[in-house]
Amino acid sequence: MVGLGRMGANMARRLMRDGHRCVVYDVNANAVSALAAEGAEGASSLEGLASKLSAPRSVWVMVPAGEITEKTVEDVAAVLDSGDAIIDGGNSYYRDDIRRAAKVGEQGIDYVDCGTSGGVFGLDRGYCLMIGGPDGAVQRLDSVFASLAPGVEAAERTPGRSTSRALPRPAPTPSPSSACRCSSSSCRARAPGCCSCRATAAGRSSIRCWSTASPRAASPRSPSTP
Repeated sequence: MVGLGRMGANMARRLMRDGHRCVVYDVNANAVSALAAEGAEGASSLEGLASKLSAPRSVWVMVPAGEITEKTVEDVAAVLDSGDAIIDGGNSYYRDDIRRAAKVGEQGIDYVDCGTSGGVFGLDRGYCLMIGGPDGAVQRLDSVFASLAPGVEAAERTPGRSTSRALPRPAPTPSPSSACRCSSSSCRARAPGCCSCRATAAGRSSIRCWSTASPRAASPRSPSTP
C-alpha cells in the first residue's frame, strides 16, 4: 500500500485483519511507523517496498487524484517488472487511467483501476469497489478485493425489509472476456456507462462493482454495450 492517509491506512488494517501480509510506504515516516507497529512491514522508499514483495508484485496506490497520482504511478512502475500490477484506488479521471495503463503496459505491468469509497468507516464496514483491469490481474487480486469489500452483514437491513431478501454477495468468478458484477441496484454499472470507460483501460477487462446495498449480480455484459 502506497499512501497511508485515512483511507489507505485503514485499508491496510482491514487487509491485515483478514490475514494478508502488507508492505506499506508513505512520504510521512510517522504514518509508516504507525502501521508497522500494528503488524505491517514498513518501507522507507519505493525501492525498499518493491524488494520486500514477492513476484508477481501488486502495489495499491491510494493518493489523491492529480499530479501526485501521476508521479506516484510513474515512480512505482520504475521499481516493478513485467507481470507485476499497479492498482489505482483513488478518484482519478478515467481517461488518465486509460493513458497510464497504456504507458505501464509497455513494461508488461498490469494496471487496475479500482474506484474505492468508504471513508473512515470502511475499516469496519468495508469499501465499495469498482474494479476494471486485465482479467488475469483482477482474478489474481480477487482475495484482496474480497477482503476489502463489505458483505451483507456490514450494515443493518432497512427497517421493514426481511433479511431473507438479502442475497449473499456474488463470489468472484473468472471471466473469459468481460463481466459486470454489480451489487447495488442504483449503481450506474448496471447501465454500463461507468463500467465501459474503466474497461477500456485494458481492452478486454473484468469489471466488478461491490457495495453495501442489497447485493445481487448483474448479467455479464460487454464494455461496448450501448
